[in-house]
Amino acid sequence: MSGLSEPIEPSASVADANRKTGTAVRQDNGDDFKDAQYGLIAVPEIPAIPSRKHPDKVVWNFEAYEFLDPGLREDFPTVNGSLLRQGQLTHIAGLFQVASSGNRAIYQVRGYDLSNMTIIEGDTGIIVIDPLACYETAKHALKLYRNHVSDTRPIVAVIYTHCHVDHFGGSRGLFHDKNDTLEPGIPVVAPAGFLEHAVSENIYAGPAMARRAQYMYAAQLPKAPTGQVGAGLGLTISTGEVSLIPPTDYIGSAEAVLSKDWSPADVIPWTPGLHRRTIDGVRFVFQLTPGTEAPAEMNIYLPELRALCAAENATHTLHNILSLRGAQVRDAHAWSKYLTEMIQTFGEHTEVEFASHHWPRWGRENILTFLSNQRDMYAYLNDQTLRLINDGYTGIEIAEKLQHLPAGIADHWYSQGYYGSLSHNFKAVYQRYMGWFDGNPAHLWNLPPSESGARYVAAMGGPQAVVDEARRVFALDTTEGFRWAVEILNHVIFAAGRGDGNPEVPEPVLEQAKQLQAQVMTQLGYGAENGTWRNFFLTGAEEVVGGPQPLITTQSSADLVRSTSLEQYFSMLARSIDGPKAADEQRSPIVLRWVISDTGQECTTTLRNGVLVYVEGADRFAGPPQVTIKLTRETLNSLAETPLFRRNFDTAVDAAPQQIELSPASGKAAADTVFGYLTIPDPKFPIVGPKLTS
Repeated sequence: MSGLSEPIEPSASVADANRKTGTAVRQDNGDDFKDAQYGLIAVPEIPAIPSRKHPDKVVWNFEAYEFLDPGLREDFPTVNGSLLRQGQLTHIAGLFQVASSGNRAIYQVRGYDLSNMTIIEGDTGIIVIDPLACYETAKHALKLYRNHVSDTRPIVAVIYTHCHVDHFGGSRGLFHDKNDTLEPGIPVVAPAGFLEHAVSENIYAGPAMARRAQYMYAAQLPKAPTGQVGAGLGLTISTGEVSLIPPTDYIGSAEAVLSKDWSPADVIPWTPGLHRRTIDGVRFVFQLTPGTEAPAEMNIYLPELRALCAAENATHTLHNILSLRGAQVRDAHAWSKYLTEMIQTFGEHTEVEFASHHWPRWGRENILTFLSNQRDMYAYLNDQTLRLINDGYTGIEIAEKLQHLPAGIADHWYSQGYYGSLSHNFKAVYQRYMGWFDGNPAHLWNLPPSESGARYVAAMGGPQAVVDEARRVFALDTTEGFRWAVEILNHVIFAAGRGDGNPEVPEPVLEQAKQLQAQVMTQLGYGAENGTWRNFFLTGAEEVVGGPQPLITTQSSADLVRSTSLEQYFSMLARSIDGPKAADEQRSPIVLRWVISDTGQECTTTLRNGVLVYVEGADRFAGPPQVTIKLTRETLNSLAETPLFRRNFDTAVDAAPQQIELSPASGKAAADTVFGYLTIPDPKFPIVGPKLTS
């Protein structure tokens, strides 16, 4: 993409504010830097990790972040000093020993992706927790362990702490030397609901989330003091091939352990709701935490090592109640409740706490203080939002009213908003309880951005007058001025997309607005303590000048498609139906009967009123099917692996030997009619400008 021609200098106020935070950073006693480097065995062996399918492309780059070397401890006027500190910490990469006792040890590979890979030594092999986000980084992280621990024993189990892609996407990379498959009988352990939520989050709204994730992690920004310096939770997310080995053992699918079955070997006192497994001689105790950082998530306790894995429920940052890339709103109350349960259950018997991001903490009192403050943080978000909701405040007003955490929480670096911010988290809690509507009827039926933009611009005296006003407040060099300038310039930019035949914003004025908007967004990005805010602002600055970014990820969703239930598969298709067109053209239902020959499953899909309706088995009320489609599940999966479903279907029908059987054969026309309404999402849609329609 062609964006900004050269880096933008920081304004005086932004540079001064960043220096002040840098001064505070230098007064830090450095415990986090000691902890982040404690137990280091080996550093990365290569400068970058190449793509498996495209070796000339890089999916993870260690060298790109050398300017964040903690040994430099350098200030940059273009980076908030607190965010810079977090970037330096997450840049510390390599293989680390976390804990050991007897013939047991815990290792982590950190800095090889957004997340950490954890390796536990068992009796006959190793157990891997959370194999990173992509095939390539998982493969190289395991190689680092193999090379420096001299442990060639096989992987005997894989554990996923939760259903986000950076904790399972590398699973097949662990078995690259075995044709990407694990041997039968090796358990793959995950919390109940894992597969349902992994599929729904990454398939249903996958294209839009992937587009916004490029903003959140600044995929195309240079790694530099004027560009991407991290995302708070880690440096960024890898861009390699996403895989998924489906779980074989769901924690929570069976009853929790009863008190009569508890053992002194479990160390902690029995508590209702705990689950237990012994894998390759290693004892695990699981605490399910649904609705916290993920809809399906669990913490893990290892009694032999007095070690607690907090999954992603306690990290060295304020996390997201609503991710800026898009997701379901999380439950801050449940999050705090499960942290309390974690403290009460494991706190007295924990000597090391580690997570799937960041570095561990050692010592019982240190761990209890950390977990308690994390708990208080999420409880404060939930409770104070509710207090102000019931006092008549909206989400935007609450975020402005509560700009700081209480000192007892905020005094700790791990409570800062590097990944989630107070501002968007308060709004997210409001959204969870109250929805998008703030109750004011003036906001009930707003005009779309291009139409309202045109009217705002006209009311303010025209495009040039708005740009002049934005230039005036931008020159004031204040945060409030930047916020106002970015808002009114947005109206000018969107007014240019008005498609009603009225005169558009003159091209020279539009170019002025875009260039100035890039300046404003850059200053807001430079000053942000939150890594994802910085990434959004700086990516927006590039895009407003250079146009929408193409997706650069090489991710494949083939494993996710294979892992869908039949209902999820057809729900995936249903979301792509052009409903208005189908409803207008097809006044009579089109009924397709599906027979999956190798699994014995049958279902019916009916296109009616612009909706693709799924019914397991026969639909008694849809009418007789126009065609019965018989195929294997593998063939069904292959149809969806590219967006060209109808073409793939026709090819499979005509294949020799035939891959799809139709009865009657003339029913192919009905099937093709349905598949002709499937649309292909545009992964390059604009975000900081209007979506122009032809």
